[in-house]
Order: sequence, then C-alpha cells, then structure tokens
Amino acid sequence: MAEESVVAIAGQGRGYSIGQTHFEVRALSEQLGGAFSLLEFEGPEGAWTVPHIHQHGRESFYVLAGEFAFLLGNEERSLKPGDFISISPGTIHMIRAGVSGGRLLCFTPAGLERMFIEMSALGPQALADPEIRRGLSERHDSVPSSS
Repeated sequence: MAEESVVAIAGQGRGYSIGQTHFEVRALSEQLGGAFSLLEFEGPEGAWTVPHIHQHGRESFYVLAGEFAFLLGNEERSLKPGDFISISPGTIHMIRAGVSGGRLLCFTPAGLERMFIEMSALGPQALADPEIRRGLSERHDSVPSSS
C-alpha cells in the first residue's frame, strides 16, 4: 500500500516553546516514512542552540526571515532569507539569530523532533542544563560539545 501524502498548512501544526524560541511541528518523521521531520522555528536575537553534534544524522535549515550565523566547527557562515545549509554528521555546530531574530525551517533526522518536544515540556532552562542535556543525548543523537 502506498503511503499517504502529507500536507502541512501554515499555522495549523502543533506549537511549542523552548525558552524564547517557538516552533511548530510541520511534519513528524513517522508521517514522512521515517525520512526526516520538518519543524519551523521562530525567535529573537541570540543563541538558539548550544554547540552540539549529531553523530548519525544530517540536520538541514532553510532561512525564511532574519539573518543567522551558523558556527560549523571553527567556521562561521552567515545566512539570510532564501539560503539553505545542510550540516553533515559529525560536525559540531551552533545557531545564532541576528539582531531582529528570525524564522527558519529545520529538517531534522528522523526522531530528533522528539527531543525538541521533550525539551519544551521541561521548561525554559532545559537547553542550558547539563544534566538535562545529558539525558536527552542518551535518547537522541544530539550531543552537546564544548569545542
């Protein structure tokens, strides 16, 4: 039997927050045959992630609004609306929104959307708490890095 097509209507996905950053789940990985998940993030200026690494999955982003600095290892890439970046497994990376904040689409490895949903339920300080991050890392391929 063929899989059903997936249609995600803007503003009709389930919304979540991690600190001041908000996201809408546009498509869960199980809806997409386990290929990836699609999330739309929006938030203010500042760091949206801690430096981290995905050993097995490729994470990709398409900038919808604002400007972003993506730190890839020791290299920083600036992206603006219409730009796309796909981060290879094993690359330490971090995302920072520019002065006016921004909005982007995130194509996560299958299942990683569950980490964001878990984090939203843990409260605004979850992203920076090393114990919480360690527990999430054990269940998901997203390991914080100090490098």
